[in-house]
Amino acid sequence: MAADLSFGSIPPFYREVYDIVCPNQEQVDRELFVQLLVQSSLPKQTVMQIWDLVDTNQGFMTRNGLYKALALTALAQQGKVLSDKLLETYSGQELPKPSLGDLSDLKASSVRLRRQRTPNVLCLDYKELCEIDTVKVELVPEKKGIILKHVEYEITSQRNKATVLRRYNDFVALHELLSARFPYRVIPRLPPKKVGASREFIEQRKKSLRRYLNIIARHPQMFDDKLLKFFLTFTGNDVQQKIREQFRNIPDEFMTSDMSSRAKDLVPMDTQMQLANSKEHIKVVFECVSKLKDVAERMVCRSATFATDMLQMGRQFGILGNDITPLSSWTTGTSKTWGRLQKGFKHLSVEFASLADKSMQAAVDEEEGVVEKLSFFQDLITAYKDLCDRHEKGVLHDHQKAMQKMGQYKKKRMSATVQNSETSAVEQLEQKILEQEDLLANMENRNYFSLHCLQMETQLVHTHLDIFYEFVACLSTVESKTNADMSDIWKSMEPTIASLSPTEPLSSPSARLSPLGSPSNNNNNNKYLTNST
Repeated sequence: MAADLSFGSIPPFYREVYDIVCPNQEQVDRELFVQLLVQSSLPKQTVMQIWDLVDTNQGFMTRNGLYKALALTALAQQGKVLSDKLLETYSGQELPKPSLGDLSDLKASSVRLRRQRTPNVLCLDYKELCEIDTVKVELVPEKKGIILKHVEYEITSQRNKATVLRRYNDFVALHELLSARFPYRVIPRLPPKKVGASREFIEQRKKSLRRYLNIIARHPQMFDDKLLKFFLTFTGNDVQQKIREQFRNIPDEFMTSDMSSRAKDLVPMDTQMQLANSKEHIKVVFECVSKLKDVAERMVCRSATFATDMLQMGRQFGILGNDITPLSSWTTGTSKTWGRLQKGFKHLSVEFASLADKSMQAAVDEEEGVVEKLSFFQDLITAYKDLCDRHEKGVLHDHQKAMQKMGQYKKKRMSATVQNSETSAVEQLEQKILEQEDLLANMENRNYFSLHCLQMETQLVHTHLDIFYEFVACLSTVESKTNADMSDIWKSMEPTIASLSPTEPLSSPSARLSPLGSPSNNNNNNKYLTNST
């Protein structure tokens, strides 16, 4: 009899576990359930007892059954004796939370199990891909080498909980080995190397290397590979030499994957047509992403330029406001304008500096939240296009060449048979044909495996389409907040700007004329003339 779960409220942790083992609202798989209970460190006998209390005898359990199991696991960890009625004591209370350690391993197992059951479906959404790992790349202050300076990068992997230092040549070694290990997967391009690079070039390369590592570290097939883990965790010296020594002869994915032997069965009949359609679709997406990135980069430049202009304007007001040149009435006459303006200029210099800060922050946010998102997607699609080229020019081309060679051997054998050539010559041709048949069979399997991988990589690109939402949402948030903040600053400047206005009406024209020619002196002039007469 299964324990009833009509007692107690469900804690958020239970739902988190359910989302891991059943992301698509499926039934809980027995294999995953057992692995989940193993992480509780309970004795095997206790694990089996929990299974008996919740098992529905159908090979899987429902959401309710999983919640019961989690509650019973927590109680067993507390040393309670398990029974059908044990949960009744939690009436009106939150059910206890079991200790299951790090759930990332369980999440990885859940993905592997789902992919085994549906090998032609990626079984991951964009959020799950991003949760696999986040790799940060920061510049380390330059160090002088014997001849030239070199740049180091501090790399932090969230998944591996490790921080290491790497140089550009270490990335080159990783790229070469990854390309050999995963020839049928998307491998991003490395940014170029440049001697005597400018600071701006180094900063852009840092961002490119960050995108490179995150694409690799979140790839469903590469994130858990020993090669990548070594690169992200090894703390010794001579990284490029050590990584080449350890992984130089590592077999490629085809040789180690359990999918290789059944690759032909995994490739649908219409794969070539579907692949052609997908390539055309992704080509359109790539062109639009490239143009969107150009627009976003111009927006960043405009924000940065506006920030520079506002800062410069503020500085000029500051210079005017802080000018201490002594002035007397000889210069100003009866005008008080300069003193009034100086007070306002001091305030304006601060306000314009605030405008510059807001605009520069907008440039930073646009760069990281918009340009970098589009650059990430652009790098991924470029890697996909490179993969398609490798398939056509590599595996497919090699298979076609092998077929042609087989045809040549068969023609030679037929010719030798017709001409009654020596038996040894015919036997040699027969042996070559057998060897070529084995080679062709292996190439055929590789071709099917490559097509299967292309299907998965195509789905990987489509899963990343959620980046469109991310960058548009970021753009909207940044522009809305920046415009609102800058509007507030402009409004706050209104009293200061009003203080620059003259507080008294202008004097009459007569007051602005010189004493000799002013109308007010006409009477005196006339009087002088009269007296003279």
